[in-house]
Amino acid sequence: MKKLLVLALSALMLTSLVGCTSKVVAAQGVTDTEVVIANCAATSGAYAPVGVPFIAGIQAYVDKINAAGGINGRKIVFKHQDDEFDPIKGKACLSKYVNDDKVFAIVGHFGTPVVGATLQDLKDSGIPAVYFATGIGQLYADKATKADKNWNILPVQPIYKTEGQIMVARAVGDFKAKKIGIIYTNDDAGKDLLFGAQKKATELKVELVEQQVTAGATDVSAAVTAIKNANVDFIIGAAIQATIPTIIKELAAQNVNKDLITTYVNVSPAIAKSFLDQTAGKFSVYGNGWVAFDADHKAAIDEYVKSIDAKYASNAYAMTGWIAAQFFVEGLKRVSGTVTWDKYIKAMESAPIKNPFGGTIDYANGARLGTQEMNLSKAVGTSATANWEAVKPLQSITSILAAK
Repeated sequence: MKKLLVLALSALMLTSLVGCTSKVVAAQGVTDTEVVIANCAATSGAYAPVGVPFIAGIQAYVDKINAAGGINGRKIVFKHQDDEFDPIKGKACLSKYVNDDKVFAIVGHFGTPVVGATLQDLKDSGIPAVYFATGIGQLYADKATKADKNWNILPVQPIYKTEGQIMVARAVGDFKAKKIGIIYTNDDAGKDLLFGAQKKATELKVELVEQQVTAGATDVSAAVTAIKNANVDFIIGAAIQATIPTIIKELAAQNVNKDLITTYVNVSPAIAKSFLDQTAGKFSVYGNGWVAFDADHKAAIDEYVKSIDAKYASNAYAMTGWIAAQFFVEGLKRVSGTVTWDKYIKAMESAPIKNPFGGTIDYANGARLGTQEMNLSKAVGTSATANWEAVKPLQSITSILAAK
């Protein structure tokens, strides 16, 4: 009888232990009433004009959600700290939020130098990281897994490696190019754009003529001459603000008559102003974009304008902060029951997410590619009236190439 009683008690204890170990525990930063998120961003110094409205955009979206009752009964608490665009301060800030404050997610990780210095820390921690205010190639992964520690990285903004592929698709699909010239800078941005261009050119079996220049170079004549002599059909300007005007003006000076496409970061009136007088009558300059302000997005834009401080109503950086928060919230809406990191990331992968001002992003099967749909605009006017005019709507690579 005693033996049977001991066996019964042992079985009961084993059942209890199994029940305890199988219970799903909520992730850090999650209570019955709150979900705490955070980021580190430059809100002082030279990058404050970017960081301050970016933070305002995140906060405005969070306030809108909280005013409507939160998500599944939980309000979102958003913390942020000024890292002054300093990688060392950014690293310390991230450690504080992840390890000390134990927030649930990092939303809107900010700036190329800080992201570059802290990305491995994010990967090692496993914390969900949604939206990066940079396009560095280290964010890119075709099939991210938990084993390679890319799974928790959820970029939204265009990644140069993806954009380089879109540039080649545009050259082939819209401009019927068979031989493409690419002038790229020897920095991360240029090399990442080149990576994407090489990948897509190989897939499409088109020739890519490559010329490298130094980032910030004032003399790019040799590279331009080589591209001119190669008699390409179309040119990719794989360089950002400091170098792209020099490249374009040198192409004009050498009377090149082939159209050029450049990255979305160069699509501003100030950049167009720097070259339009020189390129007039010779060739057109096109640029990618990842947000649209057309009729299809009017309702989302109206909602944003209604919710944000009036001084940020037309601020592009505040809009990107709003996008960052919207992407985070969409994943949270999809999680039922106990909120864990794994459930949240799987929820983000479960179906494409719509950018309120743009296309959709699909994280399924570990795709960490950033924005995969971009529109096209053309620099128009003169140095006095410079602007960019919409030419093509938001399109994926597949839809661009359908016109091939």
